[in-house]
Order: sequence, then structure tokens, then C-alpha cells
Amino acid sequence: MAEYQNLFNQVQVRHAPDPGLDIDDPENRIPDSGFSYWLGKIGDAQIGPVYLGWLGILALITGGLSIVLMGLVMWASVGWDPVQFVRQLPWLAVEPPTREWGLRIPPLNEGGWWILCGALLTASILLWWARMYTRARALGLGTHVAWAFAAAIWLYLVLGFIRPVLMGSWAEAVPFGIFPHLDWTAAFSIRYGNLFYNPFHMLSIVFLYGSALLFAMHAGTILALTKLGADREIDQITDRGTAAERSQLFWRWTMGFNATMESIHRWAWWFAVLTVITGGIGIVLTGTAVDNWYLWGQQHGLVPEYPEVWGDPAVPVEPGEVDGDWWEVPAGTPPGLETSMMEGVNLPGTDVRLSFAELTNNPEMGR
Repeated sequence: MAEYQNLFNQVQVRHAPDPGLDIDDPENRIPDSGFSYWLGKIGDAQIGPVYLGWLGILALITGGLSIVLMGLVMWASVGWDPVQFVRQLPWLAVEPPTREWGLRIPPLNEGGWWILCGALLTASILLWWARMYTRARALGLGTHVAWAFAAAIWLYLVLGFIRPVLMGSWAEAVPFGIFPHLDWTAAFSIRYGNLFYNPFHMLSIVFLYGSALLFAMHAGTILALTKLGADREIDQITDRGTAAERSQLFWRWTMGFNATMESIHRWAWWFAVLTVITGGIGIVLTGTAVDNWYLWGQQHGLVPEYPEVWGDPAVPVEPGEVDGDWWEVPAGTPPGLETSMMEGVNLPGTDVRLSFAELTNNPEMGR
């Protein structure tokens, strides 16, 4: 056998399938069906048994219906053309109702499909959360995973339900679709003065990057100590050995941080959970309490005073006269280009040609 096991040379053990703990209703389990070599490359090779129960079954039914309905609505939007459906799928969307409907339920083709798909998807997510919680309690586990999932559900509900209700219109919600929901995010930030000046967005990014850093450092530490049994973390927590001692020594030496085999998971859990909690708070406040985060940042000292790079537009500038070195033709400019650079510019998509003097004298365009 190799001296130690890692991602590239791990030995996959084959044994009698583990049936798991006894539960009250074993007939609701999908029985085990053997082992998978490729699943064993990334985790446990055993497939099953899987417990669904009524909560799991209902969650799969409602979630499946939601996804199928979204697909059918998107397919209908391209005239039921299968080629165009596949080709344009990243850009297709199920849009929420327009603003004139407020919080009323519109006809299906005017946003009703979005409400129906969203209701089914929300039911599926909440049912799955209940399944996670009840399974943890039934197996004698803590409910940390369920509450971490609940934090993510909070952000989902903020975007699709809580904030639209506070704003009085379903039109404020996010469309279903790959690029459409990304476009919505960009437009949302622009409409409300740049979310970068939202302090809860700042906190969310801090926790996002922090959780990525903590997870990466923790994963690297455990992988570096697998030859000493660090991958058996539960054993190491309760009965510390060579791996745990060396990993904590490494962290103290390199980061000056006294993490333990148990506490590092609490750090990572809180960082990850606070990413979506603070993000959701920032979204709730946008448009309800703050209309423009850039102006809010100016009022609270977050936005720096940017210098005037165009000069005073009220001072007339004659054609060919430009104040300062900003307009000097760069050295090495090809012959013939200097005149065109100083005479003016063509506005993209038009036949209009404006001189730089006209640009700098125009308060709207000059800035």
C-alpha cells in the first residue's frame, strides 16, 4: 500500500454496502445499488441507500414541475423551435409581471407564468429545507446544515418575494434565466447608484472572500496531513494525534491563528452564512430605505472627492486651443493623425463630427 492516500492515489475500499442507521420507516429508502468507481474518485463510492420520505418526494415533484414549466415557457418564446431553444437557452427568460400589475396576479402570458414557477420553486426549496432539518434530528445530528441552507433561502426570498412586496410590485423581482438574471443584477446596481457603496454589500464580499480563503486554507491543511490521518477529522477532534497537533502548529506559525480541528469549521460556517445574510440585508434596504447608494456614500463620507479632469466648462475654448497637457498629441503618433486628433471626433453610429472644443464647452458631454 502507498505510504499515504490523497486525491490522486487513494485506494477505494470494496466491502459489503453499509445500510445506514435504522429508521422508523425503512420502506421509504431507495436501496443501495453497489459502488461507482468514478464517484469514488471524488467521495464515497457507495451509491445509496437514499431516504426520500414524503417531504423529499414533494420537494422533487414541485421543483421538477417548476423547471419543466420554465423550460416550456422559454421554448414557447422561440416559437417551439428546438434548434433555437437550445441555441438561445442562456438568453431566454421567464419574466415577472410588468409594473402596472403591482402585486396582483396577471394573466399567464403577462407574468403569471413567473408567479406560478416561482411559487412551485419556493415550495420545493422550503420542503427540502424541512427534509434536511427533520433528517438531521432523526439521525441525532446538529441542525447546522439546515440553518446554513436557511441563510441562502433568506437571500432567495429577499430577491423574489420580500423586497418586491415591500416595493409594491412584482416587477422588482428577478427573472428566471441565466443571462437575464445577470443583466437584472447589473441594471439593479446602476439604477440604485452602484451597490459597491452599499455597506452590507461590502460586508457580504468580505465574508465571501473570507470564507473562500478559510475553506482553501483548511482544505490545504487537511490534504497536506492525510498521511497522518487528518482526513479522519472527527477522530482528531476528540482524540488529537500527530496530524491535529502539526496542523495547529502550522497555523500558529504561519497565520498566528489558533484554529483547532473543530473551531475552523465554525469560522468557515459563520463566514459562509454571513455572506448571504448581509447580502440579503443590503438588497432589502435598496429602494426601500436608500434610493441611491452613491449619494448615500457621499453623505456618509464613503465616496472620495474626484478631481475635475475636464476643467471648467463655463470657460470658452476656441477651436484648436486646449488647456493643459491632457490633450497633447502623444509622441510617435503616425503622420496625418495629429490633425484628425485635434480637429475633432466622430460620434459612434452617426455622421456628426464634433471638435474637442465643442465637447469641452458642452456641460453634458464634456463631463
